[in-house]
Amino acid sequence: MIIRIATEGQYNLPGSFVDQLNEIDNQLVEAVEAADRSGFDSLLKQMLDLVREHGSPLPVDELVESDLILPTPDTTLEEAQILFVGEGLLPG
Repeated sequence: MIIRIATEGQYNLPGSFVDQLNEIDNQLVEAVEAADRSGFDSLLKQMLDLVREHGSPLPVDELVESDLILPTPDTTLEEAQILFVGEGLLPG
């Protein structure tokens, strides 16, 4: 799965981590709905770290369509309340 972290670049994340990413996404939606700022900050960091640690960075000059675009590391809870609606960032 090709994942872009906004402002950082693209990563190729092996499919074996997609379920873990989806679980974090589900928890993020719950944190946003509960207006849990510290939970949101922690979960967003976990999500981005998962992609950074287990994904392989794609070369900057390689143009590949992203399957998923994650928000910037400094996304606020208020911004997330607009982004994380319904099912979250990952489709069902």
